Amino acid sequence: MKRVIVLGSSGSIGVQALDVIRANPDRFEIVGLAVGSNRAVLEQQADDFHVDDTAVGIIEAEQLVRDVEADVVLNGITGSVGLGPTLAALETGRTLALANKESLIVGGDLVTRLAAPGQIVPVDSEHSAIAQALRSGTDAEVARLVLTASGGPFRGRSRDSLASVTPAEALAHPTWDMGLVVTTNSATLVNKGLEVIEAHLLFDVGYDDIDVVVHPQSVVHSMVEFVDGSTIAQASPPDMRLPISLGLDWPNRVAAVGRPLDWTRAQEWTFEPLDEVAFPAVALAKQVGRARGTYPAVFNAANEEAVAAFHAGRIGFLDIVDVVRRVVESHEAPDAVLSVPVLLEAEAAARRAATALIGA
Repeated sequence: MKRVIVLGSSGSIGVQALDVIRANPDRFEIVGLAVGSNRAVLEQQADDFHVDDTAVGIIEAEQLVRDVEADVVLNGITGSVGLGPTLAALETGRTLALANKESLIVGGDLVTRLAAPGQIVPVDSEHSAIAQALRSGTDAEVARLVLTASGGPFRGRSRDSLASVTPAEALAHPTWDMGLVVTTNSATLVNKGLEVIEAHLLFDVGYDDIDVVVHPQSVVHSMVEFVDGSTIAQASPPDMRLPISLGLDWPNRVAAVGRPLDWTRAQEWTFEPLDEVAFPAVALAKQVGRARGTYPAVFNAANEEAVAAFHAGRIGFLDIVDVVRRVVESHEAPDAVLSVPVLLEAEAAARRAATALIGA
C-alpha cells in the first residue's frame, strides 16, 4: 500500500490522480491533500477520501510534505511556486512523482543534486514514455531522445499567420485538456522547450542529442534511439492517468488504468519536423538550458508574465516568445552560488523586465 500526498489536488493532474487512487483502494491511500486556494473542492475531496491532513497555499503545502508520513508525493502544482514542495519531498526522502516540471527546470542543479537515484519519477507523458523506453537498454547504449509534440492548435501555420490569433484560439488544444498557462505554452511550444530542459535534467542527455518531432495524433508519447539504430517508442491513447499511475508506483503498472490501442482498426500516425521559424521557443529553451544557473528561472518567469499579458489583451501571440527572448538576452547571471533566494530574485527581476517590455 503506497501512502500518497497529492499537491494541486483540484487541478487537472490532481483530479486524475484521485481517479486512479479511487479505482485502486487496495494499492494507494491518500494521506494528504493540498490546493492553491479552492477550499470548497479540498473539503469535498478530504471528505471523499477520509483525509485529515490538508493544506491551502504553497507554504502550507510544503509544511504538509515535511510533516505527513508518506511514500509518494505527487506534485501537480502549476508554475515555479512548486519548487519549495519539490525540495521538501526530496529532503524527506520520499518518492517525488513530478508533474510540476517548472520546479525542476527552475531549480536545476539544486533539485538534481538533492535527488537520490530514481527518487524523481516523471509524470509528464513525454518523460514517462522516455523513462519506460530507457528500460530497454543501458545508459551507455542511448544515442538520442526524441520528444513528440502535438503541434498544438496552430500546427502547420506560418509565422505571419500567427500574428492575429486570439486567446480563445490558443486555448483550443486538439488533444489535451489543460489549464490556461500550460495550454497556451503548448500553442507557443514553450511547453516543449521546457520539456527539453526537463529531459536533460532527468536523464542526463546532452541538448544536442534531444530532438523534438511533431506528431499530431499524440499516440506515440516519445522515443529513445539506441546506438545500434533501434528506436523504442511508448504508444497509448492520450490519457494522463497512465503516466500518473506509473508515477505513483514506479516501475509497477496499474491494471486497466487506461484503454489500449485498437490494433484491429486502420489508423495513421504521422511525424513532421518542427518549424523553428514559426515556433522558435524550443531553440530558445535549449539556449537557456545550456546557460544553466538562473537562466531557466528567468525564461519561465518571463513566459508566465507574457502569457498573462496575452490573455489580458495587452500583447499579441507572437509577442509572448519575443518578450521571453528579450528578457533572457538582457539577463545578467548573478555572481553567487545558486540557491533558492538567488532563484527567487532572478525570477522577480525577470518579471519586472517582462512587465516593462509589455508596458513599453
